[in-house]
Amino acid sequence: MTDTSRLHSWIASANQHADFPLQNLPLGVFSPVGGEPRGGVAIGELIFDLKAAVAHDLFSGEAAEAAVLAGGDSLNAFLALPAAIRGAFRRQLTELLAEGSPQQSRLEALGEQLLHPARACRMHLPARIGDYTDFYVGIHHALNVGRLFRPDNPLLPNYKYVPIGYHGRASTIVVSGTPVRRPHGQSLPPGQSVPVFGPCRRLDYELELGIWIGTGNEQGQPIPIGEAGEHVAGFCLLNDWSARDMQAWEYQPLGPFLSKSFATTISPWVVTAEALAPYRKAQPARPQGDPQPLDYLLDARDQAEGAFDIELEVLLQTRSMRERGLPPERIALSNTLNMYWTVAQMVAHHTVGGCKLQPGDLFGSGTLSGPEPGSLGSLLETTRGGRLPLPLPGGEQRTYLEAGDEIIMRARCRREGFPSLGFGECRGTIVD
Repeated sequence: MTDTSRLHSWIASANQHADFPLQNLPLGVFSPVGGEPRGGVAIGELIFDLKAAVAHDLFSGEAAEAAVLAGGDSLNAFLALPAAIRGAFRRQLTELLAEGSPQQSRLEALGEQLLHPARACRMHLPARIGDYTDFYVGIHHALNVGRLFRPDNPLLPNYKYVPIGYHGRASTIVVSGTPVRRPHGQSLPPGQSVPVFGPCRRLDYELELGIWIGTGNEQGQPIPIGEAGEHVAGFCLLNDWSARDMQAWEYQPLGPFLSKSFATTISPWVVTAEALAPYRKAQPARPQGDPQPLDYLLDARDQAEGAFDIELEVLLQTRSMRERGLPPERIALSNTLNMYWTVAQMVAHHTVGGCKLQPGDLFGSGTLSGPEPGSLGSLLETTRGGRLPLPLPGGEQRTYLEAGDEIIMRARCRREGFPSLGFGECRGTIVD
């Protein structure tokens, strides 16, 4: 792999950009002012228009074929490409945008035909999501929730053998910035034996990593753990909005249903697996006494480099804070190293029974809380089930989310000798 860590871009805003330097180049689908949706690449404060790039023959060979697919109104066909072809596209894209590119003068002359101010563009879901599976691989979240409901037995015995997951609702996944309407449903008030119907009173967020599937598999053909990473095309941030009062009433015996299906928010950019390669880590060692994964989930290379070091942040801004000009308040800071299972293990387990994955399918990691009080990825944990309100600037407090509250999620990769790399924001505001 070519080392691009010291390269700069001729696009000035990309250099030292916190999220989108030359070394990132995430893909998404956007609409420029007055234009139709098409594929683009985030670079600094701009979006590189892949449809325009194809029209001007800026790519060649396999990369040109990939650019055509990436420039459409959905990335599914691009995600379906073999990793080698997606890699060839990424290398040519880096060469085009790097300082000193042989085509720099031509690209600069194309100007606004090729580069659009990101602030002026509208973002869309990057792919048509056929299926969505939400996992539960955040070990600290699982323990914290378990202690709330089962103090003497917080973690069920299957957790350390099986990457737990459930099938979510793809039709209600929305892109960052889309308002989230408070759901209605059944709940069982404390002390009562008959449920009531009405608006959710315990609305919560969940801090998660989203995983985009690239090439899929044939039905009945499991993906081996040693090959599972090749089927992952990229990553995003994911907020698994949760109606806790509805969830408590409905989740037994089959798990979440209406309490999760009303909305899931994702960040708009697909941060590629190649961009995250420098931020891979060894999977954290399991606590002494924990069982080893079964053979179909165990691969030496995956254990050595299957984890990611990505800082995750949650901020909250209430309506009152906005009106008074107060900035969003950070309420959690965690990391993807809090995952008990790797992404490859999630893919291998998902397919071991014969399930077919397809390009553009989406996984959620489950809530990625850390072990410390300031690293909790949901209000359920932070407020201990609503018993300890969260204090906010201006004298406000929250146990659960209220109308006008906006949740903002951010991610950042840092490593000595490498530029900062981010995901962009995952935002959603509650409306009643």
